[in-house]
Amino acid sequence: MKRPPLNRRLAEFGTTIFAEMSALAVSTGSVNLGQGFPDTDGPDRIAEAAVRAIRDGRGNQYPPGPGVPELRTAVTDHQRERYGLRYDPDTEVLVTAGATEAIAAALLGLVEPGDEVIALEPYYDSYAACVAMAGGTRVPVTLRPRGGRFVLDLDELRDAVTDRTRLILLNTPHNPTGTVLTREELAAIAALAVERDLLVVTDEVYEHLVFDDSAHLPIATFPGMRERTVTISSAGKTFSFTGWKVGWATGAPELIAAVRSAKQYLTYVSSGPFQYAIAEALRLPETYFTGLRDDLRAKRDLLADGLAGAGFEVFRPQGTYFVTADIRPLGEHDGIAFCRALPGRCGVVAIPHAVFYDHREQGLPFVRFAFCKRAEVLQEAVKRLVAR
Repeated sequence: MKRPPLNRRLAEFGTTIFAEMSALAVSTGSVNLGQGFPDTDGPDRIAEAAVRAIRDGRGNQYPPGPGVPELRTAVTDHQRERYGLRYDPDTEVLVTAGATEAIAAALLGLVEPGDEVIALEPYYDSYAACVAMAGGTRVPVTLRPRGGRFVLDLDELRDAVTDRTRLILLNTPHNPTGTVLTREELAAIAALAVERDLLVVTDEVYEHLVFDDSAHLPIATFPGMRERTVTISSAGKTFSFTGWKVGWATGAPELIAAVRSAKQYLTYVSSGPFQYAIAEALRLPETYFTGLRDDLRAKRDLLADGLAGAGFEVFRPQGTYFVTADIRPLGEHDGIAFCRALPGRCGVVAIPHAVFYDHREQGLPFVRFAFCKRAEVLQEAVKRLVAR
């Protein structure tokens, strides 16, 4: 074979860090605080809704391409009631195989080869691969630690925009840093997008996992943004059914048509009976969502306090499933080496931030721990880290 089988667009992407660290967790019997999935299931009534849909024969064959009407309507009701955003369930909503497919389809449908895509680094690892598959060029703008959170430099963002910039890929609440972009930050991004006629694709899968005094504000609610924004979310993080892979995208008809033009050649359709269950989940009473936040905030504090007690510098997140910690107070500087050694040293798995950066040196001293686990699991991890 004269040429390697992997095409050059994906040549830089190998096995994901999540696969590597999960394998290490299994081989060492470690507490796995690497991958962001809960270790308990979501509400029984929602699981039963999926069972009922299967037994009733709903969704056992191909569902409609855009998604079942019940879920599309539930999504539009959710967006209207929570954020005042009004969408047509027939033309402005697309159900996807999780948010990951929605992001891929959005970039494949909206980005031309050679277009530049601005992403806030550190970024979820699929972003870089999806930009590459679309033939785009990623342009990272780095969130930097300041005052206990990771902060966006708005001047750096503005300077990153060129005549080749097609869209800004946002993520708030932000994985892996836990930052929630403020009203002022979002207003500045919106003004820049309008001024330079840019599209925005925004990953809001952690929209319900926001703590303390922070608030999630969809950028589509800002002036001039509804018509140029594709908003992406999913059920996995909110309802603790990550394996169901039910996500969705909302936006103006021409944007959703572009996303669907790519999505129909990816999975075509997916998650048939689960779509009916998530339609019910989105209509759970507010007590469910506040209870979820309260539970996760307590787990965040348990892990954050434990990491601080073990000697890390801790960035207490405003949202998401993840706590970021700086390893330099421990006399360490290389987060990749640290995370690879940690399972053998004390039986805990974390994820190095550096894999989420183009500028790896920026993320080298930081590691990410997931706190979406049972309290006793977090307590055991803290015990091991303190005794390492």
